[in-house]
Amino acid sequence: MYQTRTQGYSKNDPVKRWALPDRVFFACGACHILAWVFFEQYPDQKATPLWFCPGDGYIGSHIVVASDNWIFDYHGFSCREKYIEHTIKGAQRKWRGWHASLVELPKEVLVSEKLSRNYIGLWLREPNQFLHNALPRARKFLGRFPPPPKLS
Repeated sequence: MYQTRTQGYSKNDPVKRWALPDRVFFACGACHILAWVFFEQYPDQKATPLWFCPGDGYIGSHIVVASDNWIFDYHGFSCREKYIEHTIKGAQRKWRGWHASLVELPKEVLVSEKLSRNYIGLWLREPNQFLHNALPRARKFLGRFPPPPKLS
């Protein structure tokens, strides 16, 4: 899980949040928006939103796009098994005992605060709840990456 090192950063400060570099923005709090535009761009992909839901008392929530073989997030495409292992080990280095459930989410949850609240521990901002609508920024960022691998 990525944690910003930006001095004076607060998730609750929309100006500072919007000013983050794209990669950090989509790693820290807008990962679900990037996942949404992925499905918008590639509607026929056999993939699902996957939420790393941290165990009780821990932080480090993250949403990715997952197929049987690969995962996509702000890094681009990664081997699914290696990504999950790397993510868990990284979080455990930061937070001793960290663990998470991997929860498949309906796509609609990604852009609905109301629907996201149906999942304990999840509270997602809608695209228009950022300083500016986050969808155009996510679409532009997604354009930096190649299309999904042929085998899903």
